Amino acid sequence: MTWQFSLAGLLVGILVGMTGMGGGSLMTPILIIVFGFNAKVAVGTDILHGAVFKSFGAVRHRMLGTVHARLALWMLAGSAPLSLVGVEVADGVGSNSMNTLEKLVGGALIIGGFGWLIKTFIHGRGDDAPFLLSRRDKVFAVLIGASCGFVVGLTSVGSGTFFGLAMLLLYPLTAPKIVGTDMFHAAALLWVAGISHLLHGDVDKHAMAWLLVGSIPGVLLGSQMSIKVPERALRVVFGAVLVLSGIKIVGMPQANLVIEIGVGVLAVAFLAWSARELFLRRIAAQTSA
Repeated sequence: MTWQFSLAGLLVGILVGMTGMGGGSLMTPILIIVFGFNAKVAVGTDILHGAVFKSFGAVRHRMLGTVHARLALWMLAGSAPLSLVGVEVADGVGSNSMNTLEKLVGGALIIGGFGWLIKTFIHGRGDDAPFLLSRRDKVFAVLIGASCGFVVGLTSVGSGTFFGLAMLLLYPLTAPKIVGTDMFHAAALLWVAGISHLLHGDVDKHAMAWLLVGSIPGVLLGSQMSIKVPERALRVVFGAVLVLSGIKIVGMPQANLVIEIGVGVLAVAFLAWSARELFLRRIAAQTSA
């Protein structure tokens, strides 16, 4: 397989470029469910792919001035060492029972999906004034980094969800600074965890290279698209897909039925939203006429 990996990378890259969503979380379930990877290699490949992929976004945000570098570094002080612990645990669990690691990945996807849905409806509460970190802020940043970094190293899930949600709840940052800081920190964290996974032999370098062939131009293309995207609707779908993917990987009883119901609900919601948008456009057209 070559072009299939590039196509998956392209689709995820465009999604991230158009909406700023953490589409990297989709890559692990895609590798497990679609390409049949074992969980350990899927996690390692996703993490190192994300390190390269997110570095492009991190540089861009840094140039735009939307990165709170000190906050990112304090989170990294906790997340980097604990991500290495997560890698060691993943390697040990994966060697003894791949099914256990798959369940951990699936559980993280379910929690991450719900976290993403919550994040979708919360907005940054800060302004453009400089935010100086207090001692309490630094302690929280290290604790957030430690807890979430372990999960990222273990499952690859959370670099674009858990940290952003924590910053939304705890720090007075604007939405662009939350996105930029999250991206900057995630890129650094994924390099640490990704290199560790590479040293453990948990990275499929062939798959990663072909994923990058699609994802790098995809994110650049997506960021240039002038199409008006229903961002909140896409974010809700993204969160729901993570939850359903987690249910599939965990192997929950009647998982296929739950997924079918979930897809049906999403389809009905999409049709209802489309009908509402069409109705509002017609009303607006009649009013302007």
